[in-house]
Amino acid sequence: MSTSIIAQCVVMSPRKRPLLPVSSRRKAVDDYFPFNLLPVECQLHVLSFLNEVDKCNCALVCLSWSCLVRSWKLWRVADYSRRGVFHLGQEGLLVSNREFERWKSWVHHYTHHLISRRASLLTLKASFDLGDRCHKWSELLSHLLDNVHCRDLSHLDLNWTFTLLEPLDLRVHSSSSSHQDSITKMDQVNSFQELLTKLTHNCPRISKMRLHFDWSDESVSLLTQFQQLRVLELKYFWVFKGVTPSTLQTLTKSLPNLKSLTLHILVPLRNLGISYTLESKSIEFLDVSPSRGLVFSCLNLPALRELRAKKIVRGITLDRRTRLRIQSRWPCLYHVLREGTPKLQTLNNERLLPSWRGQMYGEMSAILDQSCYCVQHLDSWLW
Repeated sequence: MSTSIIAQCVVMSPRKRPLLPVSSRRKAVDDYFPFNLLPVECQLHVLSFLNEVDKCNCALVCLSWSCLVRSWKLWRVADYSRRGVFHLGQEGLLVSNREFERWKSWVHHYTHHLISRRASLLTLKASFDLGDRCHKWSELLSHLLDNVHCRDLSHLDLNWTFTLLEPLDLRVHSSSSSHQDSITKMDQVNSFQELLTKLTHNCPRISKMRLHFDWSDESVSLLTQFQQLRVLELKYFWVFKGVTPSTLQTLTKSLPNLKSLTLHILVPLRNLGISYTLESKSIEFLDVSPSRGLVFSCLNLPALRELRAKKIVRGITLDRRTRLRIQSRWPCLYHVLREGTPKLQTLNNERLLPSWRGQMYGEMSAILDQSCYCVQHLDSWLW
């Protein structure tokens, strides 16, 4: 019996894998892509689409790729605002000391990496409290700018008022007195002005800038030296710091190539009632919707095509007599636009009719109800 079973096993043929047609078989040479035979510029162009982590991983593939990745042409962005492996979902987050030290170590390694690659920066994004004397973030950014090629830097996105991450015990033991706050603010402003001075010398070609601004005469003077600016967004620094009308007018008149301007200005209560004049031959887009209490008495913007303005209630209660006394100083926004913006086409994302200058119509009146502070468009005791 056992002999017959063995015989059957010997006779049975093993199961065979189906053979592919000869035409569909891939040769080993077909799996080889001669990337290294491409011109170096083409190889760099392909690698430029990778993120920073993948670029570093490419350096481990082979010696030739390692040499490619060291090229300054692949390192055009310094982005300290990204969180890499941390995946934190908030800005200005308080973290443990251990987590903060990990992030701080990454910041310093990242800076060293950019310097060793001799990066040629086009973009710089960062969020550091420049008044922090302990961690010396201001010195770190200054060191970076002194040791990379940044003459062609065109985009600056800088928050110099707080650090992206802070250790938890730093806030627990910190003083919250108004005197200490004032000292901290001055440290921040001084360090910001030092950095801005360095930027004027090292990065004269910046065309797009987004940063917090203190509106001091010194800062305005430094900012006006960036004559290539085309896009500018100035955010709040200290809500108790007012902006004089002459300061705002000086800034816009001194930037001849400025096309887009976004302003975050909060007019202090003590200055309630003042109005502003804005003058520029180049501005085509103006967004003052993040501002509060910003009223224009005159606009001289011959190139303006789009305006965004929003009336934001701050919860101030005024009696009728006081309110009318303040509002009597302000012209209606419609008249300001009609006289000073001959090319205006869009107001608060709404396309205006070609005949809007001749006569106000219903839709435009509704827009003005949301953006104008005059007596006609704001009749409320709550401001």
